[in-house]
Amino acid sequence: MAELLRALLALCCLALLAVPACAAPLDRTRFAADLCGDGAAQVRAAEGLVQVGGDLPADDLTFAGGLLGALAERRLSCPADGTLLLDRPGAPEGHDALTGAVRPAPKARAPVLGLRQRAAVETARGIIALLTGPDPAARSAGLAVVERRIATVPAAVLDRARDTETDAALKATITGLAQAAALSSPDPARRRAAIAAVAASPSGTAQARLAALKGDPAYASDPAFRAALDAGLAQVSRAVAIGDGLAVVYNGLSFASILFMAAAGLAIIFGLMGVINLAQGEFIMLGAYATYGVQEAFRRFAPGLLDFYLVAAIPVAFGAVALVGIVVETLILRHLYRRPLMSLLATWAVSLFLVNLVRVTVGTQNLQFVMPAYVSGGVPLYADFVVTWNRLFAIAFAVATLVVTLLILRRTPLGLDIRAVTQNRDMAACLGLPTRRIDRLAFGLGSGLAGLAGVALCPIYSVNPGMGSGFIVDSFMVVVLGGVGSLVGTLVAALGVGGANVLIEPISGAVAAKVIVLVGIILFLQRRPEGLFAVRRRR
Repeated sequence: MAELLRALLALCCLALLAVPACAAPLDRTRFAADLCGDGAAQVRAAEGLVQVGGDLPADDLTFAGGLLGALAERRLSCPADGTLLLDRPGAPEGHDALTGAVRPAPKARAPVLGLRQRAAVETARGIIALLTGPDPAARSAGLAVVERRIATVPAAVLDRARDTETDAALKATITGLAQAAALSSPDPARRRAAIAAVAASPSGTAQARLAALKGDPAYASDPAFRAALDAGLAQVSRAVAIGDGLAVVYNGLSFASILFMAAAGLAIIFGLMGVINLAQGEFIMLGAYATYGVQEAFRRFAPGLLDFYLVAAIPVAFGAVALVGIVVETLILRHLYRRPLMSLLATWAVSLFLVNLVRVTVGTQNLQFVMPAYVSGGVPLYADFVVTWNRLFAIAFAVATLVVTLLILRRTPLGLDIRAVTQNRDMAACLGLPTRRIDRLAFGLGSGLAGLAGVALCPIYSVNPGMGSGFIVDSFMVVVLGGVGSLVGTLVAALGVGGANVLIEPISGAVAAKVIVLVGIILFLQRRPEGLFAVRRRR
């Protein structure tokens, strides 16, 4: 029987040990009295709140925050019979700090904070704002105060703030601050746990934090700390390298998609008619301005649907720029097909006319676009690699454009006629094909594709009258490298040129990267003048 009782007693003790200890509530009377006391008492109250703030109930933190705010703002009155919170300094009445009752405020001492007391009070108020702030902005302001005095803040405060935070960005900031504080802890076990936690969320910042610990004395004196740091740093470095590689691939795809969009129409025009269309960049600009017009129309007539203006701008930009291209071909280029130099000069004149027309009618300033939710922000994928929605939109849009263009060229009568005229113009004319009409429609199709490129560029690049000039040279490089008239070759060349630019730019700079890529294309064309994919032609 005695043994049974001893066993039951032991089980009860274990159960009691398993129950987490609850923090004692704030002694509000003593806290108010300390704030009305001398400087030492004020520091004791504020620092005591800092130490236990991570475990106090929310109502106690709110109560303490009200008193600390009144103290900092000279609204705390300390008569002999209690503590009053005044609405303003010198008010004739106030609220009792403990009961909340309104009563007259006799002339009494109003505590004044010194430098040391003010620092302690600000830290306590920052912790309270971080833990009980009504919105992310208030909690972020509290976190900024806590970060400045992180050495005096217990880990329990940051742990509680991290666990209760609902804003993802602020929670990530709190997590990073808690990890940084733990890395400087005097407890070796806590430092090793912090290293593992930092390594579990790899980033460039995490790599810098861990690399800085190599100068810590513990790295030389504590083998366990050194082993944990070396393992964590190797893990983070490997993840950051992978993330950087993914970012290079993603940026290369994004840049290649822009190049393809800019060059696709040029490949059709140049391949079919042999016209070096120097106005292709300005057609891109017209597509971007058409998109701006659609945005403003939505803003005025359908503001509730403003997020969908990019989708609505696709047919508008294509149709408007295709119509401009058809007019240019009908009025100017149809008379110059046998004179390539004259057609080049004519399209250059058209480009100058369009740029100055837009400058006079719209202005030279950059246009301001509303970014819909589907092209704003991004999502972190791995380490520092972030998939941004605007570049993903450009990639998806380029893929869709490629698919639709291939379907038009391979599955429609117009596409069949374009391919026939491209292979042998004279034989196609002998068979009764209206080659002039096909030229006009193909020029309109190529111009419309340039307008679609303008739509894709709106969420990424600055839109102004001179934006097209930056794409015309790269577009011709892509078309010539891929093979004149080959849409698939244009795609492959865009991927190659875009990837090469993204790889070389961090090493040698943007200008040198373009020069190196251009030299590489020239050397390649010396060995293979027809480009990557030569279109079959019969003469």
